[in-house]
Parts: sequence; structure tokens; C-alpha cells
Amino acid sequence: MLDQVKGFSTTFRHLFQKPVTQQYPDYKRPVYPRFRGRHQLHRHDNGLEKCVGCSLCAAACPSDCIRVVPAENTPDNRVSAGERHARIYEINMARCIFCGYCELACPFDAITLGNDFELSEISREALVYTKSMLLEKPALRTPSAAIDPFDTPAQDEEPVLGMYDIVTATNPEGAE
Repeated sequence: MLDQVKGFSTTFRHLFQKPVTQQYPDYKRPVYPRFRGRHQLHRHDNGLEKCVGCSLCAAACPSDCIRVVPAENTPDNRVSAGERHARIYEINMARCIFCGYCELACPFDAITLGNDFELSEISREALVYTKSMLLEKPALRTPSAAIDPFDTPAQDEEPVLGMYDIVTATNPEGAE
């Protein structure tokens, strides 16, 4: 009976508070700074692509959603700074699990995962992002929050009933 009263106390405590409504399309809540969203390919300052077509990102991808077809750079057609470049670079976003392994595997920091999370499309074919789509900047930008508010340990925040109750053999009732 006491546990039920504790449970209802949380409900009653929030019942009389003003609801928090966010106007989503107009206001986008800042995401965590290490949030992994839409992929983006980068260029050097001189305009050459950073991707050299090494396919390490495709090898590291656990969902096998990256396809890289390399081609040789020619003296009259330099695309990247290396000997090769990615002739075809595609990411199937329907299969991507946003793990960030591609970003970690790339030795040239050619691919990064940004803050954009609005990736819905009408068809599956539209979810295959090509090299040209990945090289251009996203049309909409999602703000990133400062790191400081996220550095507070969860124990310092307002406690929630049942949160962090540690049950051990010496304390079978939990830490209260």
C-alpha cells in the first residue's frame, strides 16, 4: 500500500504543474554535443575532397550500409589529395544505425556525423544518400547545446522515486 502511495505522489506532484509544450517545427530543442545524426563528407580548404576512397568506413560499418567504389586520380582530373578518390560514395540511411564507426575509421576525417535528425523521406530510394548529397551542407541545421548542462551527474539532479535504490545482501531494503 505504501508503494502505491509513493507512486501516486509522483503523479500528483506533476498534475498541478504547467505542462511543457515545445513548438517543434518552429523551435528545435538543442541536441547533445556528441549526438550522431546525418552524415556529411568534407572537402579540404583548396576544394579537393578529403575522401580518398580507401573503403575503411565501409569495412567498419556493422550494418553494411556504405558503398565506396574507388577510382584513380589523374593529373588533369584531381578530385582528392590522394592517389585515388571515391567515384561512388553512397550511404543507405534506411540501414544505418548511426553508430559512428565510419567516422572513427576514417583516417582523413572525411566523413562526420552531424546534428541533423530530420531524415524522413517518402520512398526508400530517397534514403540512399549519394556523394553529391553528402558533400553539400544540410539545408536545415539543428542547434547543438553547450556541454556544461550535460556534465552534471544524474545523482545531483532531482531524485525520482525508485531511482538509484541499491539493493545488496547487507541492505536488502535498499538505500533509503
